[in-house]
Amino acid sequence: MSLKGSKYIYVAISLLIVGASLFFTNTLSRKLAVEERKKMEIWAEAMNRFNHIEPDDKLNFELIWQIIESNRIIPAIIADQQGNVINYVNIDKIPKDTNAFFKDKIVGYSLRNTPIELILSHDEKQYIYYDTSILLKYLDIFPYVQLSLITGFLLIIFWAFASDKKAEQNRVWVGLSKETAHQLGTPISSLLAWEEILKLQGINENILSEISKDINRLQTISERFSKIGSAPVLNEENIVSVVENAVNYLRQRTSNKVNYYIVNRLESSVVSINIPLFEWVVENLCKNAVDAMGGIGDITFTLHNINSRVTIDISDTGKGIAKAQFKEVFKPGFTTKQRGWGLGLSLSKRIIENYHNGKIFVRNSELGKGTTFRIVI
Repeated sequence: MSLKGSKYIYVAISLLIVGASLFFTNTLSRKLAVEERKKMEIWAEAMNRFNHIEPDDKLNFELIWQIIESNRIIPAIIADQQGNVINYVNIDKIPKDTNAFFKDKIVGYSLRNTPIELILSHDEKQYIYYDTSILLKYLDIFPYVQLSLITGFLLIIFWAFASDKKAEQNRVWVGLSKETAHQLGTPISSLLAWEEILKLQGINENILSEISKDINRLQTISERFSKIGSAPVLNEENIVSVVENAVNYLRQRTSNKVNYYIVNRLESSVVSINIPLFEWVVENLCKNAVDAMGGIGDITFTLHNINSRVTIDISDTGKGIAKAQFKEVFKPGFTTKQRGWGLGLSLSKRIIENYHNGKIFVRNSELGKGTTFRIVI
Protein backbone atom coordinates (compact mmCIF):
# COMPACT_ATOMS: atom_id res chain seq x y z
CA MET A 1 0.00 0.00 0.00
CA SER A 2 1.26 3.50 -0.85
CA LEU A 3 2.24 6.07 1.75
CA LYS A 4 -0.66 8.27 0.65
CA GLY A 5 -3.18 5.45 1.09
CA SER A 6 -1.75 4.48 4.47
CA LYS A 7 -1.88 8.11 5.57
CA TYR A 8 -5.62 8.35 4.91
CA ILE A 9 -6.26 5.09 6.76
CA TYR A 10 -4.30 6.24 9.84
CA VAL A 11 -6.06 9.61 9.81
CA ALA A 12 -9.48 7.92 9.52
CA ILE A 13 -8.69 5.55 12.41
CA SER A 14 -7.42 8.44 14.53
CA LEU A 15 -10.53 10.52 13.85
CA LEU A 16 -12.70 7.52 14.72
CA ILE A 17 -10.84 7.02 18.02
CA VAL A 18 -11.02 10.71 18.92
CA GLY A 19 -14.68 10.94 17.88
CA ALA A 20 -15.61 7.92 19.98
CA SER A 21 -13.57 9.27 22.88
CA LEU A 22 -15.25 12.68 22.66
CA PHE A 23 -18.71 11.09 22.57
CA PHE A 24 -17.95 8.81 25.52
CA THR A 25 -16.30 11.47 27.68
CA ASN A 26 -18.98 14.07 26.93
CA THR A 27 -21.70 11.58 27.85
CA LEU A 28 -19.83 10.60 31.01
CA SER A 29 -19.14 14.25 31.81
CA ARG A 30 -22.84 15.14 31.57
CA LYS A 31 -23.78 12.24 33.84
CA LEU A 32 -21.10 13.18 36.37
CA ALA A 33 -22.25 16.80 36.27
CA VAL A 34 -25.78 15.63 37.15
CA GLU A 35 -24.38 13.52 39.99
CA GLU A 36 -22.32 16.45 41.26
CA ARG A 37 -25.45 18.60 41.23
CA LYS A 38 -27.29 16.01 43.32
CA LYS A 39 -24.37 15.81 45.76
CA MET A 40 -24.26 19.58 46.10
CA GLU A 41 -28.02 19.69 46.69
CA ILE A 42 -27.59 17.11 49.47
CA TRP A 43 -24.64 19.12 50.79
CA ALA A 44 -26.75 22.30 50.66
CA GLU A 45 -29.57 20.59 52.54
CA ALA A 46 -27.05 19.43 55.13
CA MET A 47 -25.81 23.01 55.52
CA ASN A 48 -29.39 24.23 55.88
CA ARG A 49 -30.20 21.65 58.54
CA PHE A 50 -26.93 22.38 60.30
CA ASN A 51 -28.13 25.96 60.77
CA HIS A 52 -31.40 24.74 62.39
CA ILE A 53 -30.25 21.67 64.34
CA GLU A 54 -31.04 21.38 68.01
CA PRO A 55 -27.96 21.38 70.29
CA ASP A 56 -28.89 18.06 71.93
CA ASP A 57 -29.59 16.23 68.62
CA LYS A 58 -26.17 14.51 68.53
CA LEU A 59 -27.18 11.72 66.12
CA ASN A 60 -28.37 14.09 63.42
CA PHE A 61 -25.47 16.44 64.14
CA GLU A 62 -22.89 13.71 63.43
CA LEU A 63 -24.69 12.61 60.25
CA ILE A 64 -25.04 16.16 58.94
CA TRP A 65 -21.43 16.94 59.80
CA GLN A 66 -20.23 13.84 57.91
CA ILE A 67 -22.19 14.98 54.83
CA ILE A 68 -20.70 18.48 55.08
CA GLU A 69 -17.18 17.10 55.53
CA SER A 70 -17.59 14.64 52.63
CA ASN A 71 -17.20 17.42 50.06
CA ARG A 72 -13.44 17.37 49.48
CA ILE A 73 -13.20 18.17 45.76
CA ILE A 74 -15.98 20.57 44.72
CA PRO A 75 -15.16 24.25 45.35
CA ALA A 76 -18.14 26.13 46.84
CA ILE A 77 -18.97 29.57 48.21
CA ILE A 78 -21.87 30.39 50.55
CA ALA A 79 -23.06 33.99 50.24
CA ASP A 80 -26.01 36.04 51.43
CA GLN A 81 -28.54 37.87 49.27
CA GLN A 82 -26.22 40.87 48.96
CA GLY A 83 -23.34 38.70 47.72
CA ASN A 84 -21.35 38.87 50.92
CA VAL A 85 -19.31 35.71 51.45
CA ILE A 86 -20.25 33.79 54.57
CA ASN A 87 -18.14 30.68 54.06
CA TYR A 88 -16.24 28.74 51.40
CA VAL A 89 -14.69 25.30 50.92
CA ASN A 90 -12.01 23.73 48.68
CA ILE A 91 -10.63 27.08 47.48
CA ASP A 92 -6.89 27.65 47.78
CA LYS A 93 -4.51 30.54 47.13
CA ILE A 94 -6.76 33.39 48.20
CA PRO A 95 -5.21 36.84 47.51
CA LYS A 96 -5.30 39.85 49.79
CA ASP A 97 -8.11 41.50 47.82
CA THR A 98 -10.68 38.90 48.86
CA ASN A 99 -13.74 40.91 47.84
CA ALA A 100 -12.76 41.17 44.17
CA PHE A 101 -11.48 37.59 44.20
CA PHE A 102 -14.72 36.08 45.55
CA LYS A 103 -16.83 38.35 43.35
CA ASP A 104 -15.09 36.97 40.25
CA LYS A 105 -15.44 33.43 41.60
CA ILE A 106 -19.17 33.86 42.21
CA VAL A 107 -19.69 35.17 38.67
CA GLY A 108 -17.69 32.28 37.19
CA TYR A 109 -19.43 29.64 39.30
CA SER A 110 -22.85 31.07 38.38
CA LEU A 111 -22.08 30.76 34.69
CA ARG A 112 -21.05 27.11 35.04
CA ASN A 113 -23.68 25.92 37.53
CA THR A 114 -27.02 27.25 38.73
CA PRO A 115 -26.67 28.44 42.36
CA ILE A 116 -28.49 26.43 45.05
CA GLU A 117 -30.84 28.43 47.26
CA LEU A 118 -30.86 28.00 51.04
CA ILE A 119 -34.02 29.30 52.77
CA LEU A 120 -33.15 30.24 56.34
CA SER A 121 -36.42 32.05 57.06
CA HIS A 122 -39.23 33.69 55.14
CA ASP A 123 -37.14 36.85 54.62
CA GLU A 124 -33.59 35.47 54.74
CA LYS A 125 -31.85 33.39 52.08
CA GLN A 126 -28.36 32.23 51.28
CA TYR A 127 -26.91 30.91 48.06
CA ILE A 128 -24.38 28.19 47.36
CA TYR A 129 -22.23 28.85 44.31
CA TYR A 130 -20.15 25.87 43.25
CA ASP A 131 -17.63 25.03 40.58
CA THR A 132 -17.02 21.90 38.56
CA SER A 133 -14.78 19.43 40.37
CA ILE A 134 -11.19 19.02 39.27
CA LEU A 135 -11.91 15.43 38.21
CA LEU A 136 -14.66 16.57 35.87
CA LYS A 137 -12.37 19.26 34.44
CA TYR A 138 -9.70 16.65 33.74
CA LEU A 139 -12.31 14.48 32.07
CA ASP A 140 -13.37 17.39 29.84
CA ILE A 141 -9.84 18.02 28.55
CA PHE A 142 -8.88 14.34 28.26
CA PRO A 143 -10.06 13.93 24.61
CA TYR A 144 -7.98 16.92 23.54
CA VAL A 145 -4.92 15.55 25.30
CA GLN A 146 -5.63 12.25 23.59
CA LEU A 147 -5.98 14.03 20.24
CA SER A 148 -2.60 15.72 20.76
CA LEU A 149 -0.94 12.40 21.58
CA ILE A 150 -2.49 10.68 18.56
CA THR A 151 -1.47 13.60 16.33
CA GLY A 152 2.10 13.35 17.61
CA PHE A 153 2.06 9.60 17.06
CA LEU A 154 0.78 10.05 13.50
CA LEU A 155 3.44 12.66 12.75
CA ILE A 156 6.12 10.23 13.91
CA ILE A 157 4.63 7.48 11.72
CA PHE A 158 4.44 9.77 8.66
CA TRP A 159 7.99 10.97 9.28
CA ALA A 160 9.20 7.37 9.54
CA PHE A 161 7.36 6.38 6.35
CA ALA A 162 8.62 9.45 4.49
CA SER A 163 12.20 8.81 5.65
CA ASP A 164 11.97 5.19 4.59
CA LYS A 165 10.54 6.17 1.22
CA LYS A 166 13.25 8.77 0.72
CA ALA A 167 15.94 6.25 1.68
CA GLU A 168 14.47 3.78 -0.80
CA GLN A 169 14.47 6.44 -3.54
CA ASN A 170 18.08 7.27 -2.72
CA ARG A 171 19.04 3.62 -3.07
CA VAL A 172 17.30 3.46 -6.46
CA TRP A 173 19.03 6.65 -7.62
CA VAL A 174 22.43 5.39 -6.53
CA GLY A 175 21.95 1.96 -8.06
CA LEU A 176 20.64 3.36 -11.35
CA SER A 177 23.43 5.93 -11.59
CA LYS A 178 26.22 3.50 -10.77
CA GLU A 179 24.90 0.97 -13.25
CA THR A 180 24.60 3.63 -15.97
CA ALA A 181 28.19 4.75 -15.36
CA HIS A 182 29.32 1.13 -15.46
CA GLN A 183 27.46 0.42 -18.71
CA LEU A 184 28.96 3.52 -20.34
CA GLY A 185 32.48 2.55 -19.31
CA THR A 186 32.99 -0.28 -21.81
CA PRO A 187 31.85 1.51 -25.00
CA ILE A 188 33.79 4.63 -24.01
CA SER A 189 36.98 2.58 -23.65
CA SER A 190 36.27 1.06 -27.06
CA LEU A 191 35.72 4.51 -28.62
CA LEU A 192 39.02 5.74 -27.17
CA ALA A 193 40.79 2.81 -28.82
CA TRP A 194 39.08 3.52 -32.15
CA GLU A 195 40.12 7.17 -31.87
CA GLU A 196 43.76 6.11 -31.62
CA ILE A 197 43.38 3.80 -34.61
CA LEU A 198 41.85 6.63 -36.68
CA LYS A 199 44.73 8.91 -35.72
CA LEU A 200 47.22 6.33 -37.00
CA GLN A 201 45.29 6.16 -40.28
CA GLY A 202 45.70 9.88 -40.87
CA ILE A 203 42.04 10.86 -40.68
CA ASN A 204 41.25 14.58 -41.05
CA GLU A 205 42.16 16.49 -37.86
CA ASN A 206 38.86 18.38 -37.78
CA ILE A 207 36.92 15.12 -37.81
CA LEU A 208 39.16 13.64 -35.11
CA SER A 209 38.71 16.79 -33.03
CA GLU A 210 34.91 16.47 -33.12
CA ILE A 211 35.12 12.75 -32.30
CA SER A 212 37.40 13.56 -29.37
CA LYS A 213 34.93 16.18 -28.09
CA ASP A 214 32.07 13.70 -28.19
CA ILE A 215 34.12 11.04 -26.41
CA ASN A 216 35.08 13.58 -23.74
CA ARG A 217 31.43 14.44 -23.46
CA LEU A 218 30.53 10.79 -22.86
CA GLN A 219 33.27 10.57 -20.24
CA THR A 220 31.83 13.64 -18.51
CA ILE A 221 28.36 12.07 -18.50
CA SER A 222 29.76 8.83 -17.10
CA GLU A 223 31.61 10.80 -14.41
CA ARG A 224 28.42 12.62 -13.47
CA PHE A 225 26.49 9.40 -13.02
CA SER A 226 29.30 7.89 -10.97
CA LYS A 227 29.15 10.87 -8.57
CA ILE A 228 25.44 10.39 -7.81
CA GLY A 229 25.15 8.62 -4.48
CA SER A 230 28.61 9.51 -3.23
CA ALA A 231 29.69 12.75 -1.58
CA PRO A 232 31.09 14.89 -4.40
CA VAL A 233 34.17 17.04 -3.93
CA LEU A 234 33.26 20.73 -3.81
CA ASN A 235 35.86 23.28 -4.87
CA GLU A 236 35.96 27.07 -4.73
CA GLU A 237 35.05 28.14 -8.27
CA ASN A 238 34.12 31.30 -10.13
CA ILE A 239 30.44 30.72 -10.81
CA VAL A 240 30.39 33.18 -13.71
CA SER A 241 33.07 31.22 -15.58
CA VAL A 242 31.27 27.93 -14.90
CA VAL A 243 27.97 29.29 -16.26
CA GLU A 244 29.73 30.81 -19.29
CA ASN A 245 31.42 27.49 -20.12
CA ALA A 246 28.13 25.61 -19.84
CA VAL A 247 26.35 28.18 -22.02
CA ASN A 248 29.11 28.10 -24.65
CA TYR A 249 28.79 24.33 -24.85
CA LEU A 250 25.00 24.59 -25.22
CA ARG A 251 25.22 27.29 -27.90
CA GLN A 252 27.04 24.84 -30.18
CA ARG A 253 24.42 22.14 -29.70
CA THR A 254 21.15 24.06 -29.89
CA SER A 255 19.42 25.98 -32.65
CA ASN A 256 20.88 29.34 -33.63
CA LYS A 257 17.38 30.69 -33.04
CA VAL A 258 17.93 30.24 -29.30
CA ASN A 259 19.65 33.27 -27.77
CA TYR A 260 21.61 32.98 -24.51
CA TYR A 261 22.22 35.98 -22.26
CA ILE A 262 24.23 36.26 -19.04
CA VAL A 263 23.57 39.20 -16.71
CA ASN A 264 26.24 39.39 -14.00
CA ARG A 265 25.31 41.47 -10.95
CA LEU A 266 27.50 39.58 -8.51
CA GLU A 267 29.66 41.29 -5.93
CA SER A 268 31.17 37.96 -4.88
CA SER A 269 31.30 35.23 -7.52
CA VAL A 270 33.28 32.46 -5.77
CA VAL A 271 31.25 29.51 -4.50
CA SER A 272 31.90 25.89 -3.50
CA ILE A 273 30.57 23.65 -6.25
CA ASN A 274 31.28 20.47 -8.16
CA ILE A 275 31.63 21.65 -11.75
CA PRO A 276 30.51 18.47 -13.61
CA LEU A 277 27.36 18.15 -11.49
CA PHE A 278 26.52 21.86 -11.56
CA GLU A 279 26.96 22.00 -15.34
CA TRP A 280 24.56 19.04 -15.54
CA VAL A 281 21.92 21.10 -13.73
CA VAL A 282 22.43 24.05 -16.09
CA GLU A 283 22.14 21.76 -19.11
CA ASN A 284 18.96 20.13 -17.80
CA LEU A 285 17.31 23.50 -17.22
CA CYS A 286 18.39 24.84 -20.61
CA LYS A 287 17.28 21.75 -22.53
CA ASN A 288 13.87 21.95 -20.87
CA ALA A 289 13.72 25.65 -21.74
CA VAL A 290 14.60 24.97 -25.39
CA ASP A 291 11.85 22.33 -25.57
CA ALA A 292 9.35 24.71 -23.92
CA MET A 293 10.21 27.42 -26.48
CA GLY A 294 10.01 25.05 -29.44
CA GLY A 295 13.62 25.81 -30.36
CA ILE A 296 13.03 29.56 -30.72
CA GLY A 297 13.45 32.14 -27.96
CA ASP A 298 15.68 33.63 -25.28
CA ILE A 299 17.32 32.07 -22.21
CA THR A 300 18.67 34.57 -19.69
CA PHE A 301 20.95 33.87 -16.73
CA THR A 302 20.81 36.57 -14.05
CA LEU A 303 23.43 36.20 -11.31
CA HIS A 304 23.29 38.24 -8.11
CA ASN A 305 23.98 38.01 -4.37
CA ILE A 306 21.24 37.69 -1.76
CA ASN A 307 22.19 37.41 1.92
CA SER A 308 25.79 36.44 1.12
CA ARG A 309 24.67 33.61 -1.18
CA VAL A 310 24.78 33.37 -4.97
CA THR A 311 21.41 33.37 -6.70
CA ILE A 312 21.01 32.36 -10.33
CA ASP A 313 17.73 33.01 -12.14
CA ILE A 314 17.32 31.08 -15.40
CA SER A 315 14.49 32.60 -17.44
CA ASP A 316 13.04 31.44 -20.74
CA THR A 317 10.36 32.69 -23.13
CA GLY A 318 8.59 29.35 -23.39
CA LYS A 319 5.03 28.18 -22.82
CA GLY A 320 5.20 28.47 -19.01
CA ILE A 321 4.17 26.21 -16.14
CA ALA A 322 0.85 26.18 -14.28
CA LYS A 323 1.20 27.35 -10.68
CA ALA A 324 -0.22 24.05 -9.41
CA GLN A 325 2.77 22.27 -10.99
CA PHE A 326 5.55 24.41 -9.48
CA LYS A 327 6.49 21.61 -7.06
CA GLU A 328 5.29 18.70 -9.17
CA VAL A 329 7.92 19.35 -11.87
CA PHE A 330 10.66 18.19 -9.49
CA LYS A 331 9.06 14.82 -8.78
CA PRO A 332 10.55 11.77 -10.53
CA GLY A 333 8.49 10.77 -13.56
CA PHE A 334 6.86 14.16 -14.12
CA THR A 335 7.16 15.14 -17.78
CA THR A 336 5.22 16.94 -20.49
CA LYS A 337 7.18 15.26 -23.28
CA GLN A 338 5.93 12.17 -25.10
CA ARG A 339 9.30 10.46 -24.82
CA GLY A 340 10.55 12.08 -21.64
CA TRP A 341 11.61 10.14 -18.54
CA GLY A 342 10.85 12.95 -16.10
CA LEU A 343 14.21 12.63 -14.31
CA GLY A 344 16.10 15.78 -15.33
CA LEU A 345 14.62 18.22 -12.82
CA SER A 346 14.48 15.56 -10.13
CA LEU A 347 18.20 14.94 -10.57
CA SER A 348 18.84 18.70 -10.63
CA LYS A 349 17.02 19.13 -7.32
CA ARG A 350 19.03 16.30 -5.79
CA ILE A 351 22.32 17.78 -7.03
CA ILE A 352 21.60 21.31 -5.79
CA GLU A 353 19.91 20.50 -2.47
CA ASN A 354 21.63 17.28 -1.37
CA TYR A 355 25.15 17.86 -2.69
CA HIS A 356 25.46 21.67 -2.67
CA ASN A 357 23.19 22.46 0.32
CA GLY A 358 21.33 24.92 -1.87
CA LYS A 359 17.83 25.41 -3.20
CA ILE A 360 16.19 25.15 -6.61
CA PHE A 361 12.60 26.09 -7.30
CA VAL A 362 10.27 27.73 -9.78
CA ARG A 363 10.47 31.42 -8.92
CA ASN A 364 7.65 32.45 -11.23
CA SER A 365 5.94 31.39 -14.42
CA GLU A 366 3.22 32.71 -16.69
CA LEU A 367 1.46 30.54 -19.22
CA GLY A 368 2.36 31.59 -22.74
CA LYS A 369 5.14 33.95 -21.59
CA GLY A 370 7.84 31.91 -19.88
CA THR A 371 9.32 30.51 -16.69
CA THR A 372 12.07 31.48 -14.26
CA PHE A 373 13.88 28.84 -12.21
CA ARG A 374 15.98 30.02 -9.27
CA ILE A 375 19.11 28.33 -7.92
CA VAL A 376 20.51 29.47 -4.56
CA ILE A 377 23.95 28.18 -3.53
